[in-house]
Amino acid sequence: MPSTGNIKFGLRLPSFALGARTATLLEMGAYLRRAEDLGFDCAVSIDHLLLTPPAYSCTWLEPVALLSALAGVTRTIRLGTMVLVLPLRNPAYFAKEWATLDLLSGGRSILGVGVGWHEEEFALMGVPHKERGRRMDEMLEAVTALWAGDDVSYDGKYYKFRNLTIDPKPVQKPHPPIWTGGDGEAAFRRAGSLGDAWHAAYNRPEQLADKYARIQAHAREAGRDPQSVGLTVRTSAPTDAPQAIERLRAYADAGVSHVALELWANSIDNFRAIVERYAREVRPALS
Repeated sequence: MPSTGNIKFGLRLPSFALGARTATLLEMGAYLRRAEDLGFDCAVSIDHLLLTPPAYSCTWLEPVALLSALAGVTRTIRLGTMVLVLPLRNPAYFAKEWATLDLLSGGRSILGVGVGWHEEEFALMGVPHKERGRRMDEMLEAVTALWAGDDVSYDGKYYKFRNLTIDPKPVQKPHPPIWTGGDGEAAFRRAGSLGDAWHAAYNRPEQLADKYARIQAHAREAGRDPQSVGLTVRTSAPTDAPQAIERLRAYADAGVSHVALELWANSIDNFRAIVERYAREVRPALS
């Protein structure tokens, strides 16, 4: 779906790991090129290492590898995560990994990050679950510093390095857009002080004003321009066209810059049918 005023639309990738029924690169490439033709701005993937019942009944393709592959079979659509569990990563390794994706995609990456929640994933990676928020803050500081220069030193509680240079650097300057997820005062502070946008998951339009005002207050406290922190959302895609139009208009009125539509379907063909129907039935009313 093309942008409506200042709002842009994206969709979630069909990146379910379903054995023989997993969508192939050929299928996902064709699907996304059609989405490009229809004016969709971005496509995003979930990040989970393990099965996470009852939230999800399947796991997902590894997002950085997936997005790197998709960069080679798409042309204009931006590729990102909603959201990547940053505290499970190492800052130096991840800085190189994501910068490589940004380079291969021609500067089309969007880094959506969150603290995660599934305790088994943290235990498997040897990262204390209770430290994930503070580790997330240090990861953002360390990774963006590595993207910004050479001979970088960082002395945090959890991550320390001296005179480190990571190449390549991202194509996007000073770095790819960072959308921070989460709901609650710690997440609002993080978005205001370290993010380029807050990514609100499943918030109704009327819930956004107060939360966004708190994020902007944290931006001021950090010495940043509050208007430099954007507002993005992830929401389910209503099957009823009038309901979809009403909801998307409300998000636009709330100041949202990007809406990532959560699509649920049991095949790539059904994903494509939903995208076609949105372009045919919803797009005209929002143009």
